[in-house]
Amino acid sequence: MTEEFLAQWGRTRQLSLGVPRKFTVSPDGQQVLFVRTKSGTDPASCLWRLDVPTGTETLLADPSTLLGDRADDLTPEERVRRERARERSTGITAYATDSDVEHAVFALAGRLWTVEVGTAAVREWPTAGPIADPRPNPAFTAVAYVSAGSLHVIDLADGTDRVLARSEAADLTYGLPEHVASESMHRFRGYWWAPDGRRLLVARVDTSPVERLYLSDPTHPAIAPTMLRYPLAGTANAEVTLSVRDLDGTSVAVEWDRDAYEYVVDVHWSAHGLLLAVQNRPQTTLRLLSVNPDTGMSTVVQDDHDPQWTTIVAGVPARTDAGDIITAADSENTRRLVVNGRPVSPVGLQVREVLGVDGENVLFTASYEQTEDHLWKYAASSGVVALTDTPGVHSGAFGGGTTVIASRTGERHGVEISVQRDGRPVAAIASLAELPALTAQPHFLRAGKQEFRTAVLFPAGHVPGSGKLPVLMDPYGGPAGRRVLAALDGYVSSQWWANQGYAVVIADGRGTPGRDPAWDHSIHLDKGDAALADQIVALHAAAEAFPDLDLRRVGIRGWSYGGYLSALAVLRRPDVFHVAVAGAPVTDVYLYDTHYQERFLGHPAEHADVYDRGSLIADAPNLSRPLMLIHGLADDNVLPAHTLRLSAALVAAGRPHTVLPLPAASHMPTDTNVVANLFALQAEFLARALCPPGG
Repeated sequence: MTEEFLAQWGRTRQLSLGVPRKFTVSPDGQQVLFVRTKSGTDPASCLWRLDVPTGTETLLADPSTLLGDRADDLTPEERVRRERARERSTGITAYATDSDVEHAVFALAGRLWTVEVGTAAVREWPTAGPIADPRPNPAFTAVAYVSAGSLHVIDLADGTDRVLARSEAADLTYGLPEHVASESMHRFRGYWWAPDGRRLLVARVDTSPVERLYLSDPTHPAIAPTMLRYPLAGTANAEVTLSVRDLDGTSVAVEWDRDAYEYVVDVHWSAHGLLLAVQNRPQTTLRLLSVNPDTGMSTVVQDDHDPQWTTIVAGVPARTDAGDIITAADSENTRRLVVNGRPVSPVGLQVREVLGVDGENVLFTASYEQTEDHLWKYAASSGVVALTDTPGVHSGAFGGGTTVIASRTGERHGVEISVQRDGRPVAAIASLAELPALTAQPHFLRAGKQEFRTAVLFPAGHVPGSGKLPVLMDPYGGPAGRRVLAALDGYVSSQWWANQGYAVVIADGRGTPGRDPAWDHSIHLDKGDAALADQIVALHAAAEAFPDLDLRRVGIRGWSYGGYLSALAVLRRPDVFHVAVAGAPVTDVYLYDTHYQERFLGHPAEHADVYDRGSLIADAPNLSRPLMLIHGLADDNVLPAHTLRLSAALVAAGRPHTVLPLPAASHMPTDTNVVANLFALQAEFLARALCPPGG
């Protein structure tokens, strides 16, 4: 079973292949577009259409048919986009449509393709060079794309290709997001069409002020290092400006107080006007502006303030057809849906994301419970209405009275996609993902006075009271994600670890998202020691609830923030943690990006003590427990320098440790053998320290 699962985990890219996603519902509600691979082991995503009245699925575009093996030739811009989006598949991983969803546009191997949705007729268009992020205008008379840092527009009537904004230097791009936009703000685009399709709002990104860093591949010493423009905490960000550009070549600069509000958060352009959300460097103010596209002048619509930081909610700003402005803001310790400056969702219902607007209806995800995400709909006529109630993680899309609901629950493995009209299921979209070769069996508790959501898993077939088990903490534990969810799929890998002979404990402590704003902000100026203390509270609560846990043998493993937490655990609390595996850990908090790090820790110039306390390098002489460090050498998010600096400090202090470098791997390794073998190597390392019985 061990080898069978690891092989499956690798070939299915962690069971993600074959899952339908990125749904677009047509305005008439009669069809749904989505991407999905053709099986649970096929890595190439295809573009599909569901005919809602008949429930029939049609394959619109297949990368293997269009380009064969060449479909995976990525432009540098596309490679970066996929890494920022944590994209595991290949092929068609993003697409854009016209306003009627009659045509879709996508890039494949740096080439431009369009597909007519009704007939599945695919056409390739000649371009000036390899492209990224193609998007049609609403009427599908033109398509814009980025090539070599310049923004181009193709007239679809005659195929004429013109440069709308030409890059003047290697450090200047038009139409692409900067690093912190896509990595920290989750804005993956850099231009927006006007609703009339005759002009665009275009971001100009100047990275020349940003620190130059270099990534090299030691396994290929003849290849020159790759230069990155990476804004380290406390250093200069890219300079982002905006302009409205007419298709005839005229341009109007957008004016706002860029010195005070340097972060461009998001844009919404509808028939009711152009909205721009910006944020100041300390992130204490999130400002919404109305921009006159004819003059470029902006006026303040509303401000959201917080003395610690304001939280960006995906999907806003937006507008209803009547012109009501949709945003989100915190009030009464609740992240709430806001319409025209007035909160409309109830106190206690924590809004996660706005998924879309259909007429006067707003679709969003929210929950009263941290471990769940539910679909909700708001309209002025009906108020806030829940669309899901089964405990789980639900998301979706809607349009024209049709709602797509994608659900993962604690009742079964896999995702179920229901298509509904008027609240009644009328069709379904099939998931082709493989079911896991094992069944997860989590047990839940709320640990400590703060009720940390915690899951505990035991080896399959374990009989309570039959013997003490070593413990493996398996956290993420940071402000970018939750691990303890009411969805069985989230525990598959942890169940594999349990089956190696461990009691596995997963806990979401302070700062993990989804509880409430005060909870989020409780890690202000301390997101290391506080998170570690919470893991210890959860560990002891789990041992009290389940006496089979052996606190004399406790290991911890994690990736990214979880990797940082794991290294922190054995360096600062070796009395509790006896071995750690730290994957892609941030070990020097100065060496991470501005927007993310300064949100929680402030500016290094003002809080050097916070940064010093949060970094691990100075702790190296304290290592007295086995520690394995794992890092992809092509990781441009958490740089390999983090692991190398800590390793160097450990060597200087004479502290034995293990390092697994992963050549050519990014922050999210996808190579089938690497993914599978990493688990086996970690298991062997942990077993030597904890000696679990059985396994």
